[in-house]
Amino acid sequence: MSQERPRIGTRADYRHFLAIPTRWMDNDVYGHVNNVVYYSYFDTLINRYLIDHGGLDFKEGPVIGLAVESLCRFHKSFAYPESIDGGLRVGRLGSSSVRYEIGLFSSDAAEATARAEGHFVHVFVDRVTQRPTPIPGPMRAALEALIVRPA
Repeated sequence: MSQERPRIGTRADYRHFLAIPTRWMDNDVYGHVNNVVYYSYFDTLINRYLIDHGGLDFKEGPVIGLAVESLCRFHKSFAYPESIDGGLRVGRLGSSSVRYEIGLFSSDAAEATARAEGHFVHVFVDRVTQRPTPIPGPMRAALEALIVRPA
């Protein structure tokens, strides 16, 4: 059973970028960033965007995003002390959920393809009831700016 591997993304496929430094503790005994740390980079990229552009108040706001799904495909390793350019786009935006698509790139712009790519799904819920709730207007507008339209 042969399954075709998806095309590796380029910087042009993403709408927003954030520089993310690797840390000494990110490396594992094999000398590269451990696989679980990539999810931390995803979380950092997404939440920084929501705070800076969507008005997310993660401490006291009435609406919070809960992670319900994530995936990462690894193409080439990172290792401390490299810096990462995290690329972000929105693949799907529902009334209370969003699928973010992430590409992690070398900070060396000459390296055109992502070293890792994945997705992360948030369902927005009322902080108190933990029930799904519509994405607030300012946050929705910020997310709409990242939507990738099919070619």
